Amino acid sequence: MFRVILLQTAAVAMASAVGGLMAGSPGGISAALGGGVCLFPNLFLALYLKFAAVRPGAGFLASFLLGEIFKLAFIVGLLFVIAQEYDDLHVPSLLIGLVLATQALFFWGFWKKN
Repeated sequence: MFRVILLQTAAVAMASAVGGLMAGSPGGISAALGGGVCLFPNLFLALYLKFAAVRPGAGFLASFLLGEIFKLAFIVGLLFVIAQEYDDLHVPSLLIGLVLATQALFFWGFWKKN
């Protein structure tokens, strides 16, 4: 699961660089924020599941479902906070960063395919 986090980090860096080139500083920051909206909740979920797997007596499926629910709520909350607090938000860059971070593993599969 931590490989996915690394792939998402690379995708966010790429999206931020392209957003910065296309829309200036607000575009790069917006793309980084959009990718971070997906990246940080996934990192917290991976850590939570790593610790849940070694707990005796804990149901892994219940931990996974609970972690996913909190992850989705965290993503929605972060998007709301960013939309309210960041005045120079460039929405297309934010969405590109979010989509690239979300689909990093999917794109990696196409690139790695023989």
